[in-house]
Amino acid sequence: MFEGATLEVAIHGILYVRQIYPAELFVRRKKYNTPVYQSRHPGLNEYISGAVKAIGEELALGNVDKIVIVIKDKDEIALERFLFTIQNMIDVEAYNKDTSVDHAMPAPVLGQYFRSFLVKLNMIESQLGELPHDVDHSFAILLELRDGKAPSVQPAKETPPPWIPATAQHTTAGASDEAQLHMVRAVDTGVINLALAVQESEDKLRLMKDDGPVLDTKSKGKQKAK
Repeated sequence: MFEGATLEVAIHGILYVRQIYPAELFVRRKKYNTPVYQSRHPGLNEYISGAVKAIGEELALGNVDKIVIVIKDKDEIALERFLFTIQNMIDVEAYNKDTSVDHAMPAPVLGQYFRSFLVKLNMIESQLGELPHDVDHSFAILLELRDGKAPSVQPAKETPPPWIPATAQHTTAGASDEAQLHMVRAVDTGVINLALAVQESEDKLRLMKDDGPVLDTKSKGKQKAK
């Protein structure tokens, strides 16, 4: 089974690297012997950990196709979608979690792969255009289920339910053909396959084009941002 802590660390890292919240809200930690950043805001941390727990429950049932971290503007328009594809290759019961699996990576090697995954995530800015600086950004965690699957029924005492229907424009199905997809990292461990890609939406690309650098004729051909 996928280690939920890795997904949780990745979500915190996305929020830090994409500057969704001020840098001073985060504290530097280490995971798999690589620097990572964790939010210090209790409410935000509770939201993320609760979502990751609910994701783990759906993964255990084999319901999950993709996990999407959508970065959006104040008008709820999706600007970036971070797409996690997680596939459990075996079904190991909790009481057999230490059972060896043929062709599976040993724990130290697995840690190295997840380390490289987090390193690539920390460097994601080199692949992406900047988010608009004059726009308030927020994020949401989406779960895209496999065809024919529905969210598992939650106990009646659990209020509110962990999932609500997503805004169509935030989903991968709602992405325009003009969106650009960047592959970040794929890990095939023999037990679980994990891949991360980032999709820049058509709306973001249009904003980047409209807001791009222009030539300042008074500065001898140097580029000057608007």
